[in-house]
Amino acid sequence: SLRMRPGEEVTVCDGAGFDYLCSIEELSPDEVRCRILSRSPSLSEPRTAVTLYQALPKGDKLDFIVQKAVELGAAEVVPVLTRFCVSRPDERAAEKKVQRLQKIAEEAAKQSGRGILPAVLPLHSLEQALERMRSSDLPLICYEGGGEPFSRLLPREGVRTVSVLIGSEGGFASEEVQAAREKGLRPVTLGRRILRCETAPIAALTAVMLLAGEME
Repeated sequence: SLRMRPGEEVTVCDGAGFDYLCSIEELSPDEVRCRILSRSPSLSEPRTAVTLYQALPKGDKLDFIVQKAVELGAAEVVPVLTRFCVSRPDERAAEKKVQRLQKIAEEAAKQSGRGILPAVLPLHSLEQALERMRSSDLPLICYEGGGEPFSRLLPREGVRTVSVLIGSEGGFASEEVQAAREKGLRPVTLGRRILRCETAPIAALTAVMLLAGEME
């Protein structure tokens, strides 16, 4: 689509965090042959690996959330089933949904020049999500009932992995928040206003990336 010709240079990403400056040698309808000139870490990849754990929203809102999360630099997106989720797909429907979301993530990664292809993981129960989040340097839950501001938790020495859990339209039940606390998650606030479930992850990821110095 760029109408490039042999002899011109192009940057190619391997999807694993490295960019390659290449010279085009041959072009055909089915393939492009290039010679690698240099290899370097992708400058577009954040140093802080952020995983978004998103409780299932209604309709196709998760399509939008995945797209924007990848554009903002999320390394992974994990759909989560919580008490107040209206959307409750069966196993087959959930698998098909994840496949579609992965395609959306890949398109968003290409559009935004990411150095990796962020993964959309299979649907997790809340218990599975909380257990997985324990391995993160900084596991957070966005809670409309209050919490610490992001600025009090970031930047922070030694934090290389951050996990953020966002609720669905109905938020979280009090026992879910308590379970999250017991697993070591820190409740954080996005301010005095209650954000929609598709707005909250964008605000949270932006706050993390800004405070971690990833938007300079």
